[in-house]
Amino acid sequence: MLEAFKAGGDFHSRTAMNMYQHVRDAVEEKKVLLEWHPQPGQEKPPVPLLKDAFGAERRKAKMLNFSIAYGKTAVGLSWDWKVEVREARDTLKLWHRDRKEVSAWQKKQKALALEKCEVYTLLGRSRQFPNMTHAGPGQKGHVERAAINAPVQGSAADVAMYAMLEIERNARLKELGWRLLLQVHDEVILEGPTESAEEAKSIVVECMSKPFYGTNILKVDLAVDAKYAKSWYAAK
Repeated sequence: MLEAFKAGGDFHSRTAMNMYQHVRDAVEEKKVLLEWHPQPGQEKPPVPLLKDAFGAERRKAKMLNFSIAYGKTAVGLSWDWKVEVREARDTLKLWHRDRKEVSAWQKKQKALALEKCEVYTLLGRSRQFPNMTHAGPGQKGHVERAAINAPVQGSAADVAMYAMLEIERNARLKELGWRLLLQVHDEVILEGPTESAEEAKSIVVECMSKPFYGTNILKVDLAVDAKYAKSWYAAK
């Protein structure tokens, strides 16, 4: 997964390629393109894109990329996909096959929740759970899913909060007349004078890509897509 993040491009297409041998074969035989960056005079790719030729496989890969972080089970996926539990379980196995470190991490989180009754975010904030010694399977399953989800969601919140603090501390943004208005999930919205918008944007990108007092403590880059416009709607 680290390699896929560092390679950039279409992450979900890369996941589908690694899950399905027939998709990988098509890419290696150049029957489809993993991604395509148009050049001057090119209106369309020379062969179909993976996301078009293998849309069903990519959709499953995309859903898994998000669902795994939420601790979704084969039963939950079978409901989402409207397929038999066996098919969902087989697809889950394909995803985990080359990501054994994810399975190991999830197992560790479940053990933490059951043994210590808490799990931790990137910066050490904890999510606490009730003692599961006498819990039924339903309650235990809920806690195990939350034990996987909480560190992911909580760590994302850690990054977002530190990015906002980095922006708020920036003296140059204040000099330029820019102020932080609000946060929307992984986005921040600032307001300021048009004439300094370009400089303010570059400062915000720097703050968000290196939110931990000017550094990035993660193993992957924090890519930032920044825009400025007259309104949030126009920027979107």
